[in-house]
Amino acid sequence: MWQDMPPLAALRAFSAFAQTGSVVQAGVALNVSHAAISQQLRGLERHMGLALLDRTGRAMALTDDGIRLSTALELGFGAIATTVQELTSADEDRPLHVSTTPTFASSWLMPRLTGFQTLYPDINLMLDPSSALVSLNPGGIDLAIRYGHGNWSGVTSEPLLISPMVIVAAPSLVAGRNIQSPADLTNMTWLEELGTTEASNWLQSRGVEQGQVKRRIQVPGNLLLDGARDGQGVTVVVRDFAEPDLKSGRLVELFGEEPDNGYHIVTRPGVLRPVAKIFVQWLRRQKSVD
Repeated sequence: MWQDMPPLAALRAFSAFAQTGSVVQAGVALNVSHAAISQQLRGLERHMGLALLDRTGRAMALTDDGIRLSTALELGFGAIATTVQELTSADEDRPLHVSTTPTFASSWLMPRLTGFQTLYPDINLMLDPSSALVSLNPGGIDLAIRYGHGNWSGVTSEPLLISPMVIVAAPSLVAGRNIQSPADLTNMTWLEELGTTEASNWLQSRGVEQGQVKRRIQVPGNLLLDGARDGQGVTVVVRDFAEPDLKSGRLVELFGEEPDNGYHIVTRPGVLRPVAKIFVQWLRRQKSVD
């Protein structure tokens, strides 16, 4: 059936002519020249093998076959327009879905969300605090906030918070220990955010073989710093989040890295939903405030 269908552009041109009665006005409606409309009309008649237009008078008119086709197209394009409108409206009512790590959600985003809700009380927000990488598919998660270099393929990203990873611990935990290199930390307990392998990744990047860490405790991201303050273990954390504890002396920095990586706003290529655009603009303003 589909292989016998005329080109959609020709059907749109014919429908526009039937509605306006003029190749000039049809061209205006479709933002093309009247010559292009005329070419599409002749091509449609050749494809169908029918005379859809009567050209014997001063102005072209629809033949009986042309009237039948124009009626069908009006119904068809009308149904399509209605359905698109319904789907678009339904999408507008869908909550804004944001994926981020639990640590970022608790340490950076949640303290600022009251301000967003005050500015945009009509936007419903769905936060997905997960360490797992997610797919940004239409109708699903609108945007993600992830830590790294930002050069991920298949997505668009922009920096939000650039801050290095640091290794921190309570002073009481490391008091009297001779810690000269990352290898000296392998016999200590490591606290990790659930769903991540930050400790293993960090140590391995510094020449410590995977599996050498003797003890590992995984906790929700919002409890990571609490455990470190209590002396339950050593942990990897973004320096900005540990800054108050480092300044107060509740934690000490054992090792750090150059500030190349950070949190990025990650979206799929293309046009964002209006609510997603608003949220991204708000995130940018928070960056300038910080």
